Amino acid sequence: MSLLEVNSLSASYGQGQVLVDINLSVSEGSVVALMGRNGMGKTSIIKCVCGIMDSKQGEIKFSKENITNKKSFQISNLGIGLTPEGRRIFGNLTVWENLRVVERKGNWSNRRVLDLFPRLRDRKNQLGNTLSGGEQQMLSIGRALVTNPKLLILDEATEGLAPFIQEEIWKVLTSIKEEGMSILIVDKSLKKLSNLADYFYLVVKGEIGWQGEYKEISEETIRKYLSV
Repeated sequence: MSLLEVNSLSASYGQGQVLVDINLSVSEGSVVALMGRNGMGKTSIIKCVCGIMDSKQGEIKFSKENITNKKSFQISNLGIGLTPEGRRIFGNLTVWENLRVVERKGNWSNRRVLDLFPRLRDRKNQLGNTLSGGEQQMLSIGRALVTNPKLLILDEATEGLAPFIQEEIWKVLTSIKEEGMSILIVDKSLKKLSNLADYFYLVVKGEIGWQGEYKEISEETIRKYLSV
């Protein structure tokens, strides 16, 4: 059953069109990867889904409800949790306060997130802007989880992090998937996503250039859509 459906979505920044006829879906309990070179429109798709950017044409449905151009707080309240590019944590709040300010009732609590990320538990009284980049990313993921979303969206969750931090985050995402969380993820690591994602959409110049399962991705497809 589809949890998120994006149909014929188009969007622009001013006079410049950045998305053209985007169609994608995320089924309940599945992990879907959005991939493509920089500047191809992946983050713009996420911004439209999360109400950060208005769509020009098309329709976005979540849990069968039309959320096209709804306010971002309304979409969050319906059950979409976002880990944005650039982390965007509250630097003047402690780790605990960052989690507490957005926490909603459900399976994911502040304490459970701190158990998931022991580094954060050791720093729960530390201000967000004093954390390392990797710790801030963990906090950003944890903050999305404590909203108890039906769909977790991650935009470049491992970008620029040390390899051992990346590995820790991939392990966490695998465990979250095993619990049945639906995930839409943007990342550049095809190798890591091959073990996590059930379905792939490859974006080129604001359009879906290719879609399918990992086993269907050819070397030619990689060269065409992903190679620098």
